[in-house]
Amino acid sequence: MMLFFFACLLAVLPVVSMKSPIFGPQEVSKVEGSSVSIKCFYPATSVNRHSRKYWCKQGSKGRCTTLISDTYFSKDYEGRANITDFPEKNMFVVDIGHLTQDDSGQYKCGVGIVNQGLFFDVNLEVIPGPGLHNGVNFYRADLGSTVSITCPFTSENSMQKKSVYKKIGDNYVLVVDTTGYEDSEYRNRVSIILQGTSELWFNFIIKQLKLSDAGKYVCQAGDDSTGDKSNVDLKVLKPEPELLYGDLGGSVAFHCALDHEMKNLPKFLCRVNKDKTCEVLINTLGKRAQAFEGRITLKDQGFFDVYITGLRKEDAGSYFCGAHSDGEPQEGLPMKAWQLFVNEETTMPRSVSVMKGVVGGSVAMLCPYHPKDKNSRKFWCRWNEQNSGCPQLVSSEGLVKDQSKPYEGRLALSEEPGNGTYTVILNKLTTKDAGFYWCLTSGDTHWWFTVELKIVEGEPNLKAPEKAVAFIGETLTVPCHSPCKFFSYEKYWCKWSSKGCKVLPSQNEASRQASVNCDQNNQLTSLILNQPTKADEGWYWCGVKDGPRFGDTVAVYVVVKEKAKASQDVSQVNAAAPGNEVIEPPVQVIEPRLKEVENKVARDPSLFAEDKLVKDNGDPEDRSKASANAGSSEGQGGSSTVLVSTLVPLALVLALGAVAVAVVRARHRRNVDRVSIGSYRTDFSMTDLENSRDFGANDNMGASTITQETSLGGGDEFPATTEDTVDTEEPKKAKRSSKEEADMAHTAFLLQANNMSTNVQDGPSEA
Repeated sequence: MMLFFFACLLAVLPVVSMKSPIFGPQEVSKVEGSSVSIKCFYPATSVNRHSRKYWCKQGSKGRCTTLISDTYFSKDYEGRANITDFPEKNMFVVDIGHLTQDDSGQYKCGVGIVNQGLFFDVNLEVIPGPGLHNGVNFYRADLGSTVSITCPFTSENSMQKKSVYKKIGDNYVLVVDTTGYEDSEYRNRVSIILQGTSELWFNFIIKQLKLSDAGKYVCQAGDDSTGDKSNVDLKVLKPEPELLYGDLGGSVAFHCALDHEMKNLPKFLCRVNKDKTCEVLINTLGKRAQAFEGRITLKDQGFFDVYITGLRKEDAGSYFCGAHSDGEPQEGLPMKAWQLFVNEETTMPRSVSVMKGVVGGSVAMLCPYHPKDKNSRKFWCRWNEQNSGCPQLVSSEGLVKDQSKPYEGRLALSEEPGNGTYTVILNKLTTKDAGFYWCLTSGDTHWWFTVELKIVEGEPNLKAPEKAVAFIGETLTVPCHSPCKFFSYEKYWCKWSSKGCKVLPSQNEASRQASVNCDQNNQLTSLILNQPTKADEGWYWCGVKDGPRFGDTVAVYVVVKEKAKASQDVSQVNAAAPGNEVIEPPVQVIEPRLKEVENKVARDPSLFAEDKLVKDNGDPEDRSKASANAGSSEGQGGSSTVLVSTLVPLALVLALGAVAVAVVRARHRRNVDRVSIGSYRTDFSMTDLENSRDFGANDNMGASTITQETSLGGGDEFPATTEDTVDTEEPKKAKRSSKEEADMAHTAFLLQANNMSTNVQDGPSEA
């Protein structure tokens, strides 16, 4: 029965030809004496906007006679017709009032100098109005509505049985009577209402009108021979479809207004298929068609709106929206009809429908909008597969509070004034970020777009530490590495907040001109923060740009701390390979070989034995006793010789040690690199530093295919701090760092001190 219902309905609904870029209603039915407004859409081109618009009636020989145009009115239309162009909506409207049956016929609405230009065929039917015509009462009612038919009778039959018959072929079939009988096709939909003994008429009511209810009826009071009879002609009006004109890749909105008693019922939108069935695309019970996954959403507010984005040419056709307890279309159900046309000759900019990202990487989604909506609010939402909704995540005003927590530090919307696009950047990607996202504005809904984000295998293009620790009053340099393919791109750092990511001032310290060969030394972009405060704590982004288009980004969280009292005054270099490590001042570590030398010296008692001898001979009381007991100059000379031979080598050892320590400290202060974090109010530089071997990357710029970036050769001036990083190859001529030189000087000093003390202990004595 449902199949038969939609087959009948489609038989009278327009079957729109998609060959013409002009689009309008193909079938229009109106009651005599009423008016009609016919919308005709045309492609959004400058030529069409300024071209002549016309409405003509086709004759028997194929000639189309102009009735009305931009500058012409025929005598038949004077005072009752008008044509209005709406170039901003790419359509014009033909209004005709006081319709007569003579207005029925074939028409064309078109654009062009002559009537054979771009046009669309329209069939207009004017049917008789309600009332008595030639002894027959005419009634007109909409499909799915309720009709009340008045049936008169005489006083002689006021107490007799009342009944209604329908003419089917040459026979009359009983529909309902006052004894309680109801035909199975009308069960629970028909009734007879008696007005009282003083009234000489009754009401025949049909609810939930179907197309099959149309036809001729006979109202009767009394028996067949002496009863009163009246003839009725009922015509059920098919719903006139509302026209929707969409652009390929754009979006459309179905605004479904329902009766008040239906506002609490489950809503639905269905599309008529080739087999004449109406497939539910979406309803409020959670049903959703697979073909519209990620690009359809429903907002239920009593009346309800359905939005479809990413229009395809196969989306064109007939649609119905309505409400029912099971969320499905039913025969006789009040529904609103739609006719969707998809223009394939659109000049609307194409938007990327699929973007790819890697875990830990980022994507920059470009969202176009209508140029007239430059002052409108921009939004970005994530399509919810559970209820087909799309909760907003970020807007022109910043992160949406209700959705901010999962996107803290990794989502921002950047609007480029005047170029008709805005960019949404999402970094620190995870597998949970895969899904559908919508680009929205508060302006023209035809410019809404859907982007599907897919998470694929690969490595992020940009490399930077995930977290960095700064001390108040010190400076920290945070490195960010980019591969050679981004050599000519603009590099930047920005400070993230819920309102966006504000770009920091930059200072180029190295040559950035593009060349055939890529120098890895120029691919480090460093953030330098001086004199930081607690206000500088937060998220910082490192990113690249290709002209006005944003590319990859990477996020770093900066923590600002008070420096501990026991911490060293001089910070050491810690330019580790960026990754998931934390940058902070390191703790000094004694090399194993240095410990070995110091332990060896400690185990040799000769130096400490000599020191004990000096201490014993240095006691004042003992020296006086030794002088008193000495009986000859030889004894005094021997004591002096022993004292001199002991103190002179010891003094030389102490002096040499002091010189060595001074040299080490001087070299250490000269060669030290300070790495800390401070205020971004000072400098942001692109440092000319050598690249670590641990910097590798994959190309994710512009959702391109993932390719492994080949690491170029070079020394490791930034050794990796992660525990699983191993250097597999040592350079042939390793350059000693300042720390290594200090260690070697300290070692030489201890060895020399050991040798000298040994010579003093083991050498000949004159005593």
